[in-house]
Amino acid sequence: MRKFLSLLHLPLFICMLFFLPASASSLERVVVADFSLGLDHRGVPPGWKLRERSGKADISIVREGSIHALRPRSNDTSFSIQKPVDVNPYEYPLLSWKWKVTRLPEGGDFRIPGADDQAAQLFLAFSNANIIVYIWDSSAPQGLTDNAWSPPFLTIKVIVVRSGHHETGKWIPETRNVYEDYRNIFGKEPPRIAGMRIQINSQHTESSGESFFSDIAFEKLRISRHLAQEPPEGFGSLH
Repeated sequence: MRKFLSLLHLPLFICMLFFLPASASSLERVVVADFSLGLDHRGVPPGWKLRERSGKADISIVREGSIHALRPRSNDTSFSIQKPVDVNPYEYPLLSWKWKVTRLPEGGDFRIPGADDQAAQLFLAFSNANIIVYIWDSSAPQGLTDNAWSPPFLTIKVIVVRSGHHETGKWIPETRNVYEDYRNIFGKEPPRIAGMRIQINSQHTESSGESFFSDIAFEKLRISRHLAQEPPEGFGSLH
């Protein structure tokens, strides 16, 4: 994860994040990816863009029952796919997805620069250049939130959602309250979410990794938020 955000790729990444599509605020659920359309002629899911940092990407779409899943595989490589989104985290605070890890980079640990490899990483880029990354780490303890390396004009915070081998090989549904995660980490209201990235790497440990992602979406809370609190200042016009 550390070296992928290189100065070479960051300007293009930031430009892409701010080239935003229209959002649909009337929906209860905003689907970012279900991967049912397979891969396009470029070998990536439609609407996503591939970034290869080290080695050649290995991406496929597989079907397991009713699940269409993205399967990134890394063998001493580092790559990601990313796409622009336009989501108001106050209106859609919940991020849900399903993932499965079948191979973890041996000795991977995001806290150690020379071992900063993960089989599954889900980045959320906010419009103010803050980034939250949800990861499945090989070694760092589950629940840990810490800083990740970043260039001067970005701030990256990592949340270890899963860790180690004891849950590998099975599908796990996740739901994160992104609105609350941002407030807890940065101590202020979140701006709009501008981009998403799915990443895998194993080049630091010279090992391998494999993961699966499916059904990524932003959702509204089931209980109307206005019953709990008023919208934060400046959010009233964001639809």
